[in-house]
Amino acid sequence: MARDLKLKEDWDTLVGVLSKQFADGDTLELDAIIYLIGVQELGQIHRRFKKDEKLHLMHIAICRLLEPFGYYEFELFDEEGWPHYKNVEPLPPLKAGEQSVLMKEAIVLYFKEQGFIS
Repeated sequence: MARDLKLKEDWDTLVGVLSKQFADGDTLELDAIIYLIGVQELGQIHRRFKKDEKLHLMHIAICRLLEPFGYYEFELFDEEGWPHYKNVEPLPPLKAGEQSVLMKEAIVLYFKEQGFIS
């Protein structure tokens, strides 16, 4: 149970910091944070994205977030600078709540690795 409490504490801290920095204090949802990670990973932070590109950004983020867990592996950057990942292990069947916990854990780990939170 202590692990769950630590994750909740880290998640709440991260959401607070990101919401203040990117949403004028409005609370960012999980999908918005995944999108921000996709933009960060692409490295093209000062451009507007089309709807289909936004979906690709979220896919990039999910692949990057699940890479440390062994589900994806970075493959290459294409000619336009977009990263591509390959699936190396199928994701286990997870219920919606379990998916959310996995993503929150992966996001907290990502921002700790980036030195954004401690």
